[in-house]
Amino acid sequence: MKRFLMIASFPDSLVTFRGQLLDALRENGYEVHVACPDIRTGSAVREHLESRGIIVHDIPMQRTGINPLADLKTLGNLYRLMRSIQPDVVMGYTIKPVIYGTLSAWLCQVPRRFVLVTGLGYAFSSGQSIKMISKRKGLLMIVRFLYRLSLAGAHKVFFQNHDDQELFRQLKILPVKTPSHVVNGSGVDLVQYAVAPQAKGPVRFLLIARLLGDKGVREYVKAARQVRQDNPEVAFSLAGWIDDNPDAISQQELDTWIADGTVDYLGCLDDVRPAIAACHIYVLPSYREGTPRTVLEAMAMGRAIITSDAPGCRDTVTDGSNGLLVAVRNATLLADAMQQLIGRPDLINTMGRISREIAETKYDVHKVNEDLLIQMGLLLRTCNHLGAAEVEKLQGFYGENSL
Repeated sequence: MKRFLMIASFPDSLVTFRGQLLDALRENGYEVHVACPDIRTGSAVREHLESRGIIVHDIPMQRTGINPLADLKTLGNLYRLMRSIQPDVVMGYTIKPVIYGTLSAWLCQVPRRFVLVTGLGYAFSSGQSIKMISKRKGLLMIVRFLYRLSLAGAHKVFFQNHDDQELFRQLKILPVKTPSHVVNGSGVDLVQYAVAPQAKGPVRFLLIARLLGDKGVREYVKAARQVRQDNPEVAFSLAGWIDDNPDAISQQELDTWIADGTVDYLGCLDDVRPAIAACHIYVLPSYREGTPRTVLEAMAMGRAIITSDAPGCRDTVTDGSNGLLVAVRNATLLADAMQQLIGRPDLINTMGRISREIAETKYDVHKVNEDLLIQMGLLLRTCNHLGAAEVEKLQGFYGENSL
């Protein structure tokens, strides 16, 4: 039996973002392994994965920052793991799993090595202060070098939007000889995220994100204050957690927002569906994304979207159709967009319906996973969304057996 190893930095993401892809791999005859930090014996995520027949490996990894000794240790641990399990295919996503996972796979001569770029993170986002800009320039140089080194050993690199793909080509991070392909984000389960009836009562906006400056959280709060001056009945919900990231919102900032009533803070949610169902309009003013999963979830549940005209975000919204696009880092324009929709339940309903249609057409998780597996040459045994002629053509191209 062929072995597939997926490397991640967040345990929860293996279930939330990659769970159905891992299931699809097992259904196609692969012994599936995952490696991730903080996925210890007895943890809920580990038990969930193991119950589905997935083999779990806890790998020490510092998710943020550059510590040469810690990162060399990560590289060494991944190398030893691969020498032990002898995977036929390796895929990493997020920065450190991509860099050190791909380098380890190359050193171990793993037959097939793939990369999934789900977003560019802190190093590629533009800071506001001179000190932060200077710091990010240094970090960006290191990250670019490490990315270029590792991607030279990849057989194919997947991106979640064309802007990120083009940036990697322009910066020469992605070697000319390395093929790349854009997929429609991580997809969304259209059954799990079913359409919810439109919420009752005054208009409620919602933002779900890690509490980072680059997610546009501060702009959301500033816009909320502006809107509430004329519309005190309008509500603004905020869900997420303070991250160990240099750009994280401080606890003091969050406490101030809660105390003055600007936002209803919902904390870190295990299930976002009740919060989405309770809102009328979903908002994500992020500076840059791969493809924002929370936006896809809100679209699937039939919600109008306001998001930034930024890489990854702009791909989810046709301005004026299923939502509105606003300039990055501009709280006033964000507030203006919110004002356009307040008092327009007809428009909110129409935009929500179109959001669901786009989710069904473009972001169905099964379609996204099929695209990934086909592009990797791991041909699906059951291609529910492909016609017989397409399956026959693909079998002729890749061969009836994967790899």
